[in-house]
Amino acid sequence: MYHMKGVLIFLFSCLLMFHTKAQNTFIYSGKVYFEKRVNQYQLLDMDNDEIWSELMKKTMPKITVDEFVLSFNKGVSLYEMEKENENNKYIFGMKPSTQNIIWKNLEQNKIEEQKEVFEQQYLLKDSLRKLEWRITGETREIAGFDCKKAVTKICDSVYVVAFYTDQIPVSSGPESFSGLPGLILGLAVPRLYTTWFATKLELLPPNTNISMPKLKGKATNWDGLQKDLLNGMKDWGKSGPKYVWNALL
Repeated sequence: MYHMKGVLIFLFSCLLMFHTKAQNTFIYSGKVYFEKRVNQYQLLDMDNDEIWSELMKKTMPKITVDEFVLSFNKGVSLYEMEKENENNKYIFGMKPSTQNIIWKNLEQNKIEEQKEVFEQQYLLKDSLRKLEWRITGETREIAGFDCKKAVTKICDSVYVVAFYTDQIPVSSGPESFSGLPGLILGLAVPRLYTTWFATKLELLPPNTNISMPKLKGKATNWDGLQKDLLNGMKDWGKSGPKYVWNALL
C-alpha cells in the first residue's frame, strides 16, 4: 500500500517537473505560417459608391485568403508570401505582391523592405517602426501558443490589435510590425477588415542562418514612402486612405 503510494507520488512529481520544463521552454528559431484574410465587401463599402460596390460584389469573393511565412532567429526575421492564391480576385490595388519582402535586423533595429505599390517598386531602408504598444490583460490561444493582447496605432488613427507569445521571445511579427516582448502570432487592422493569424510553427535548429535577400527598388524611408503615397493619392477621394494604410503596414 505504502509502496504504491510512493510510486504514485514519484510519477506525479515527474509529470509536474516535465510540465514545468515544457512551460519554460523558449523557441528562438523557426518558421511561422500565417493566413491573411481580407473582407473585400467591407472595403468596397468604404468607397461610399453603392452602385459600383454592388457591381463589384457580383464578381469578387467576399473573403480573400493568402498564405505568408515568417522565418526568424534571435537576430533577424524574413517575411514573404508563401504562395499566391490563383483563385482569388482582388479589389483594384489590394492584391498582395509576391515581390513584397520584409527583412528585419532585430539586433541592429533596422528594416529593409521591398514593396510594390501599384506599378512602383520601393526599397525602404530605415529603423524599425517605433510603435507605442499598450499591453492589455486579454489572452487567447493561437496555433497552440498562449498569447497576450496588445494594441497600437499607425498613421495617427488606424487601430492595430496584436497577439504575441512569451514562449517565442523574438520581437518580430507579420508585415513591418515588431516591438513586443514576443513573436506576434495574431494581428488585426479593423479599418482595413484584415487579419493575420498563425496556422502552424516549424522549428529550425538554433543556429540556422537566415540569408538576407537581394532587394531592389526606389530608395526611400518611412517618411518618404508616406509622403509619396499621400501625394500620389490626394485626388482619390474617400478611397485614397485605405490604399495608403495598406501600403504602410
